[in-house]
Order: sequence, then C-alpha cells, then structure tokens
Amino acid sequence: MPSLQNHIALVSGASRGIGKSIALALADAGCNVAVNYHQQGVAAEEVRSAIEKLGRRAIAIQADVSIPADVERLVSETERQLGEVEILVNNAGIAQTKPIAEITLEDWERMLRVNLTSAFLVTQRVLPNMRKRRWGRIINLSSVAAQTGGVIGPHYATSKAGLIGLTHSYANLLAKEGITANAIAPALLETDMVTGNLNATPEKIPLGYFGHPDEAGRAAVLLAESDYITGQTINVNGGWYMS
Repeated sequence: MPSLQNHIALVSGASRGIGKSIALALADAGCNVAVNYHQQGVAAEEVRSAIEKLGRRAIAIQADVSIPADVERLVSETERQLGEVEILVNNAGIAQTKPIAEITLEDWERMLRVNLTSAFLVTQRVLPNMRKRRWGRIINLSSVAAQTGGVIGPHYATSKAGLIGLTHSYANLLAKEGITANAIAPALLETDMVTGNLNATPEKIPLGYFGHPDEAGRAAVLLAESDYITGQTINVNGGWYMS
C-alpha cells in the first residue's frame, strides 16, 4: 500500500473520541493534520500538540462544518497553512436520544444538517483539488444505527444511513479519478458520547465489551492507504451487525 508520508488530512470533529483517534492514527502514519473542532478548543489544542510530538505538522481550526461560510474558512486556512486536503475524514456529528413522539422538525433538521449536510459541504469544497491531482480519500463516519436502526432515534439513524448513500455515490462517480470514498460504521466505541450521553451498555455486542476508539483510527489508515478499497462500509462494532 502507498505511504501516507506528508499527505494532508483534514479531520472534522477531531478534538476527542473517534475523531481524535483518527487524527492521531493518520499522523502516526505520516500525515500532516488539520484538527477541526466546534467547541472543544482546549482539547483540540491537545490533539494538535500530540500530533506535533509525533513529528508531523498540525493546526487546530474552529469551525461549524454545517455552515457553508465556516467550511470555506476551515478549508482555506488548511490550504494556507498545510496545503491542499488529500484525505478528508467527515467525523463531526451529534447524537440526541429522544422518544419518537418527542422528536420535532427542528430536531430532525439539526441532526441531518450536522451529521449529513456537513459531510456534503466539506467534501464538495475539497473535491476540486482532489480531482485536479487525481488522488484523494474521502472517509465518512457512519454508525451501526444506519444498519440496524440503533437506539438513539430515527433522526440519527437516517443521518447516518444518508452518509452511506453519499459514500456510495462519490465512490461510484469518482472511481476513475483516483479518488476513493468509504465509510466506517462504529458501534459502542468507548467515547464520551457513548459512555456519558447515551448510558450505553455492551449487552448487544457479541464480544461483550466496548471497543476502543483506536479501532476506528486503524480502519481509517487502512482506507487512506488503499487504492483498491472504495464504496465500502467498514463495520467496527464488535459483531453487533454482521455482513
């Protein structure tokens, strides 16, 4: 597989959890990394510092990737300080557990905007340069909820299922241009979102325990390195959903 040495990666929502693990894994594989965050500035700076200790270049940039103007600023600043984005990881997302009857239109639209529309916005912004150089990697963070419905709610499951459809479309349309698009669908990796907000238990996991976010990092490196894996969903879920 080709080396990732000195490739430029942008990871959205990279201040903690899965995004942090992916940013660090890509840096360890040789990438220079733009660490995007929305609110966790101190945590993002810690990730940036950790990447620099690995001998790579890194920047931390605040942006709400569901807002087009913020996306433009995020990518422009990445290009100015690091270079054109070659590896894009669309990880930014939210979860909101609510009974079906209590989900409002506002809840629905916010979930799709943050989890799905953001991936479209950032991808469309970096895609022209990927197509120009005829090389690029798009990695979208979906969820087992896209495949099973999950436990959070239909608005969350729909947003994550949409990411798989988006992945398939980009993979198909860009296959002849040296650009791959894949998804990672985690389940119950031990992050703040899982252990704190969702009060989840590993009962549904055949392996019987929470996974570590580094599992997603290893999957992201595999997808970034491979020229021949595209249009796939890598299930990092301890056996919850088998395909």
